[in-house]
Amino acid sequence: MTQAPQSPAHSHVELQSDLGWALGVLLRAYAKGAQSVIADVPGGPRGYQVLTSAVDGCAATQLALANKLGIDRTVMTYLLDDLEKAGVIERQPDPADRRARRIVATEAGRATLCELQRKLRHVEDRVLGALPEDERAQFRALLRSVAVSIDAHDPLDDPCGAIEALAVQDEPVRRRGRNKAQ
Repeated sequence: MTQAPQSPAHSHVELQSDLGWALGVLLRAYAKGAQSVIADVPGGPRGYQVLTSAVDGCAATQLALANKLGIDRTVMTYLLDDLEKAGVIERQPDPADRRARRIVATEAGRATLCELQRKLRHVEDRVLGALPEDERAQFRALLRSVAVSIDAHDPLDDPCGAIEALAVQDEPVRRRGRNKAQ
C-alpha cells in the first residue's frame, strides 16, 4: 500500500518538529555569533576553553588540561605558548611535581574572559531571542542539565572539533547559497 505524498507545508512542520533540525539551527546560529566574539583569542574556541579552565582553577597541569579538553599534547603546547604571549595565562611549576606545569590565568586573562562572557551572553540572547527572559534562563538550565548528564556518561573527546566539523559540513551549503546569489 502506497502512501499519498505529503504536502510541502506538512513536511515543513515535521522538519520544524525534529530535534536534530532544531539543535542544528541553534548550534549554527550560536557558533556563527560566538566565532566573531572569540576571533581574536589565540586558538579560537580551544583557546577560550583553556582560558575558561584556567580562570575556573580547574586547569590543573598542562597534560591534565589537554586530556580534559581532548587536545593533542603537542597542539596544547603551541596553544599555551600563544595564550602566554597574549598575556592571558601563565605556566607555573606544580608544587606536587616539579616536572609538571600548572596553567594559571593572569589578571589580564580574567578581565579578557569577563569581557568575552559578556559578549557571548549577547550572542545567546540573540539566538534565544524568541523566548522571554525567564524562559531563556529555564532553557539554559535544562540544556545544561542534559549536557552534563550526557557528558558524564559519554564525554566528548574534542568539543571544539565537533563545532569545527559542523562548520565544515555546512560549508558546501553556504557556497551553494552564494553561487545562487551571483
